Amino acid sequence: MNNRLTKLVFNILSIMLALLFIFPLVWMIVSAMKPEAAIFNDMGTLNSFLPSQHISDWFQSYKTIFDRFDIIRYLGNSILYASAVTIGSILINASAGYAFATIDFKFKKVLFGLMIALLVIPAETIMITKFVVVQRLNLINTPFAVILPLLSTPLYIYMFTVFFRAVSKEIQEAAMIEGANKLDIFLKVMLPMSKPAIATVGTLSFIMSWNDYIWPLMVITNSDRYPLQVAITNINNTEPVYINQIMAILTISTIPLIIIYVFFQKYLVQGMGASGTGEK
Repeated sequence: MNNRLTKLVFNILSIMLALLFIFPLVWMIVSAMKPEAAIFNDMGTLNSFLPSQHISDWFQSYKTIFDRFDIIRYLGNSILYASAVTIGSILINASAGYAFATIDFKFKKVLFGLMIALLVIPAETIMITKFVVVQRLNLINTPFAVILPLLSTPLYIYMFTVFFRAVSKEIQEAAMIEGANKLDIFLKVMLPMSKPAIATVGTLSFIMSWNDYIWPLMVITNSDRYPLQVAITNINNTEPVYINQIMAILTISTIPLIIIYVFFQKYLVQGMGASGTGEK
């Protein structure tokens, strides 16, 4: 009886917590599906969580925002930046993790310790330094200025290192007996076995790049190259400002993150508790 009561209370609390997080998302989506006046008229009532009764109003704010601003260009920029960061982050961090896990080289422990120490340093504290480096490389106002600084992250290197260390050495030795070199083992054996880690790092990299605002704002001066998150601020400051249109563009910016999470949720869970062999 006590177990049933505990489970019931746990489920109720879980549902309440889920609703607490879902309400703002639902309000954002439905606010984009009704006229401006209806948003304020419905405020504070249950109707604020219901779309307009007229289906013709559901996509009017989306049509208007696309007519007023070049949303397709901003979306394309965000997809370009996030995709490049995701692919590059997986390859570079996996390579570094493989080296730390399987290759003996001079000062390996010192370098790994320094990398771990970098985990406690907030990214904001080195942002000016990164900007100076990018400026001296003449990369300001180019896609490389947005992409390159996000490719290597100590946390992701550590995740791959731990994952590769857990892989049985017999598997690597068997591959070497078959004539495979280190690069072959990395590409044909270790990477295919690290799908949970790849999915975890790839998803986190995509989300980090997609939501990044301050760094692209610092290094991109041409508004045509703005990612969506930076463009949203300009849209929000361009008169006239309509709440339903702002909610529409925010919904558009949220959809890719929801899709990524839904499709890779299984691998994210595995990646957080993987044994190193691709199995939980």
